[in-house]
Amino acid sequence: MSVCLVVDDSRVVRKVARRIIEELGFECAEAEDGQQAYIQCGQKMPEAILLDWNMPVMSGIEFLEKLRAMPSGNMPKVVFCTTENDMSHIQRAMMAGANEYIMKPFDTEIIKSKFIQIGLIDE
Repeated sequence: MSVCLVVDDSRVVRKVARRIIEELGFECAEAEDGQQAYIQCGQKMPEAILLDWNMPVMSGIEFLEKLRAMPSGNMPKVVFCTTENDMSHIQRAMMAGANEYIMKPFDTEIIKSKFIQIGLIDE
């Protein structure tokens, strides 16, 4: 079963995302900041990452830049999931290696459609 790592400092967001991710057929792992996510990826690289931008310890963008520099760090499909909606943030995320970008709040349909677009699941 494919693993999706949900990285968000909000326990509520992680809980909602976990329910959606598991409905889509993924095993779900969680991290509450970029540092925890980086450590987990070093132990076992997930197939997908749902990533918040604004977090303590290490932000989502810092994590993504470090992830893409890791051995096999280019493998996971990364979907930024954040309240940051200006073009400069979106462009920076895509330049750093994000595969997609969605806005909070999100629901099952939004995540499912993005996962289909980037090839994580079939329609």
